[in-house]
Amino acid sequence: MFCTGIENSVPTIAGGRVRIDEMESCGHYERWQEDFSLVSELGIQFLRYGPPIHKTFIGSERYDWTFADLTFAELKRRNIVPIVDLCHFGLPDWLGNFQNPDFPAEFAKYARAFAERYSWCQLYTPVNEMYICAMFSARYGWWNEQMTSDLAFVTALKHIVRANVLAMRCILEVRPDAIFVQSESSEYFHAENPAAIEAAEHLNAMRFLSLDLNYGRRVDSAMYEFLLDNGMTREEYNFFPDNHLKQHCIMGNDYYVTNEHRVAADGSTGPAGEVFGYDGITRQYHHRYHLPVMHTETNIAQGPRGTEAVEWLWKEWSNVLRVRNDGVPIVGFTWFSLTDQTDWDTALRERNNNVNAVGLFDLDRKIRPVGEAYKQLIAEWRHVLPTQSVCLTVPVVMPVRAEGQHAKDQLARARELNDYAASLRPSKGNEHG
Repeated sequence: MFCTGIENSVPTIAGGRVRIDEMESCGHYERWQEDFSLVSELGIQFLRYGPPIHKTFIGSERYDWTFADLTFAELKRRNIVPIVDLCHFGLPDWLGNFQNPDFPAEFAKYARAFAERYSWCQLYTPVNEMYICAMFSARYGWWNEQMTSDLAFVTALKHIVRANVLAMRCILEVRPDAIFVQSESSEYFHAENPAAIEAAEHLNAMRFLSLDLNYGRRVDSAMYEFLLDNGMTREEYNFFPDNHLKQHCIMGNDYYVTNEHRVAADGSTGPAGEVFGYDGITRQYHHRYHLPVMHTETNIAQGPRGTEAVEWLWKEWSNVLRVRNDGVPIVGFTWFSLTDQTDWDTALRERNNNVNAVGLFDLDRKIRPVGEAYKQLIAEWRHVLPTQSVCLTVPVVMPVRAEGQHAKDQLARARELNDYAASLRPSKGNEHG
């Protein structure tokens, strides 16, 4: 699945008084038809995309679908498969921030309402980059609640992952063959000297927390103590292993040159650059979760030579091929995003309106060299990879076939399998461990 994305990030800064809306700053609200045309022009059939949550989710069980109705109808008409991104780094004002314990249940209702209204949508990322969202909001103090403690981080994390799990449950009740792509940042922390080893090991354990909880994997003992020491109760923790939704998931992992970090003896971190790379780090995540993989985000700025982004594209694609050829079931690749972004250079924690040249197109919708290169890559590889292994073709129902008999048969089969799997799970009183 060759993919790109249109980012719907909406974190708040300045104590919640200022919202950073990437769709607004990149002109998507006015140029959405043109943007979808650019997706088709590149030969891309998969798009990471979702409605802006703060404009759509206007109250408890209250929704304004005006913009979503327009945009999703056009995606369906163009036969573009959305990987529906329902929550990207921010919440509507009425929900506040990720410290709010009401968020998971309210978000699950939103996810169900979306799935019911747009029943032809099959692929979802309910909450984008859960680990990064919790870190930047509640440990680094950059977004939303702007807090800087382990207690705030664990609170945000447990609410975010619970929201994601509850949303998956609700969507599956509407669309039994739904597939969830967990777009999550793949991180690694390198100790820069022996005195930093302990701090690096702690951070390398923390990076797995969101996916461990989401996939129901028992966390390591040190992380279990960390969670309980910082406000998670045993009952809250046991909610996660009690869910069995992993079989509906593709592990999406994002990789940028900023994903690897050097750790000092005092626990502070700095950039390490590309040390292991996508190949090495993806192996670590796949070894832990044993799921199909999709490379869900990457980019780099075009740079002064004008070739930096093209070179990075080919490097990342080479990494994807290496991962696949070595036996990891990798099913997709994404250059993120379609157009340039604004204020990525400050991780959206300041509103400077700086344009970052990381898109396939610039903000005037003129194609960049990396856009031309990606278009060529797709044309050359789109028919080669499926013939290497038809078993790695994801069972996606294309939008134009959503009402056909094959789609109905697949839904019925998925419902039958889901019901059978549910019947095998032990009752609450008979569970062990």
